[in-house]
Amino acid sequence: MENPFLVLLREVDRIEVITVIDNYVDVLLVSSANVTRPPNSRGEEIPTDALLAEHGLCLLVNVYQGEETHTVLFDTGYTRLGVLHNMELLEIVPDAIEAIVLSHGHMDHTGSLYPLIKKISNPIPLMVHPDAFLFPRYVEAPDGKRLRMPRTLIRDDLAHTTVKLFETKTPTLMANDMIMVTGEVERITKFEKGMPNAFVEKNGKNEPDRILDDQSLVINLKGKGLVVIAGCSHAGIINTVIFSEKITGVSKIHAILGGFHLSGPVYEQIIEKTIQEFKKIAPEIIVPMHCTGWNAIHRFSQEFPSSFRLNSVGTKITLSRNLL
Repeated sequence: MENPFLVLLREVDRIEVITVIDNYVDVLLVSSANVTRPPNSRGEEIPTDALLAEHGLCLLVNVYQGEETHTVLFDTGYTRLGVLHNMELLEIVPDAIEAIVLSHGHMDHTGSLYPLIKKISNPIPLMVHPDAFLFPRYVEAPDGKRLRMPRTLIRDDLAHTTVKLFETKTPTLMANDMIMVTGEVERITKFEKGMPNAFVEKNGKNEPDRILDDQSLVINLKGKGLVVIAGCSHAGIINTVIFSEKITGVSKIHAILGGFHLSGPVYEQIIEKTIQEFKKIAPEIIVPMHCTGWNAIHRFSQEFPSSFRLNSVGTKITLSRNLL
């Protein structure tokens, strides 16, 4: 049967993913295969300022095909300070960003959006799932108390900015067909159950929030396979990979990066099952970030010693058809 979702994703020669914000920073890490750490000095001087970490994610994604290059920002961190501060230290020019993609509407992925937009002089495409604008959203604490998430994304406010808003639920190509945004991810695994303590208010009633706005980036590295870049994987990182294979028609996974959402008592119960599924997928590069959590990251480092890369703010991951 013909796949109605099939997206013709162009192959690229090289991918660079620069971590602008993540939960962890370590200036003493050294560069290694595929991994370039930021310098800890300028000339002979140790700087007086440092890269900041926060519970959030922001990745600058560069793709290269021949002489063609495209730059996309994936998520914008938690606070209004960290992303812009780190961009300055990393010498990232806001006007070099061609488009912004939000993985979903939670505050730790949207926090710097508005101040960042003000730094970009030209109209900037912003790609989101429509549910990213849902409000109010809540998380239920262990004592049963429901805590309301801050509202960091407002559709009407964006209409008064330089943003060109693109809302879509379906797989969408961007960067001249070199990057795909998954849109809404099919949920077929039995063990990935989303965020059971998340709720959303609709029509005056609270109901479970399935976080359908969760979406990821997918890139096809020539001769190597797919590179999947997840924000928080509320749909499940394995579901995300399976869906990426389905909609591209590419079955080889070269690398999986991003937040796998395996932190905390509820999600740590599925760490081992997730690792079992990763072994079936057999990616050559694994870079857990953000909400993956220390226990899961530690287990990935144990089970995938040759594939695992420890992430840190300022790290650049380079994936190339010419590199192992």
